[in-house]
Amino acid sequence: MSVEGGLHRSLERGTESGCDAIQIFTRSGRQWHAPPVRDEEAARFRSALAAGAPSPAVAHASYLINMGSPDPALAARSLEALVDEIDRCEVLGLPFLIIHPGAHMGEGIDAGIARIARSLDAALERRPRAKVRVLLENTAGMGTSVGHTFGQLAAIRDLSRHIGRTGICIDTCHLFAAGYDISTERGYHEVFEELLGSVGDGSVLAFHLNDSIGELGCRLDRHEHIGRGRLGLTAFWCLMNDARFEGIPMILETPKGPGMEEDRINLALLRGQIGAPRPRHGRKVAAGAGRTPRRAPSREAAGGEAQSPAAPGRRVVRIRAAKAGRRQPAGTGKAGKRRKVKENGKVGKAGKVGKVAGATPARRSVKRGGR
Repeated sequence: MSVEGGLHRSLERGTESGCDAIQIFTRSGRQWHAPPVRDEEAARFRSALAAGAPSPAVAHASYLINMGSPDPALAARSLEALVDEIDRCEVLGLPFLIIHPGAHMGEGIDAGIARIARSLDAALERRPRAKVRVLLENTAGMGTSVGHTFGQLAAIRDLSRHIGRTGICIDTCHLFAAGYDISTERGYHEVFEELLGSVGDGSVLAFHLNDSIGELGCRLDRHEHIGRGRLGLTAFWCLMNDARFEGIPMILETPKGPGMEEDRINLALLRGQIGAPRPRHGRKVAAGAGRTPRRAPSREAAGGEAQSPAAPGRRVVRIRAAKAGRRQPAGTGKAGKRRKVKENGKVGKAGKVGKVAGATPARRSVKRGGR
């Protein structure tokens, strides 16, 4: 949610858009310099939260931070910026700080994981009394980014001395782009069983809800409106009705326009999935894209590194809704082969889902992001 006009304005915009939760940048996402949060600004923000503004409000860290950088100067700068992000969350009373783990810059996945864990610990130890939890967001796998497999996310936390002060944020677009096929009900259950088996129950503390412009396994971070991309509606229907994630903030990072009308549409769509029958059409391919998604590349374990395929070429919401699209058979790849997928688990009771935040939505917290 935009903080133009003051941090408190993000809460007002969230209320206007119908969000239950919001995501903000407490400082510029693309500049190193950041003026401190003024006392009066923090007081106004906290007062709005106490008065019933969308809650929880969570923060997204600057995109410039790279905890995995082998360059000493960039690593030091990233550490200082992360400590500042933690301070800002504390002043504003924000429970979660969502951050991209970082990139290994050619040093390899193992080296990147170890460096990220050390940097994370260094920041947390600089602020031993901070209550905010740092959530590692899964990535799409572009370039040398770390965190596009569940094993990598789990390995970072396992190496940390402060695992209890961390958590996981799952971005649905990044998940699909990294090769995890959640576009069918069976695929969704299989992937989320793998996720929870890797990072542990109770570790997923936030979601970013986005459809994907790119195909399965494309490794591209390109967000689309709910149900309008390659991912389609079924994944969001499953998530909105999955009782395991009841009360967890879900944030929209879909494309924005003036007046935030797109957020209202996406929020209504997501909330409409709660308790609704399974979508008749699980996937809707974008106009002019009439190709079957390619088979996902193999995913590497925490210690290995996969090659990115030569494929072509965000906000926050508490959720209960989504939009339909064209359905593809589970595991169908470009060559037309069908991969057998074991169904692990069932959708939970209708109506018991997380919070959706687009700018600030409904019962499932769906939030709108401030990207």
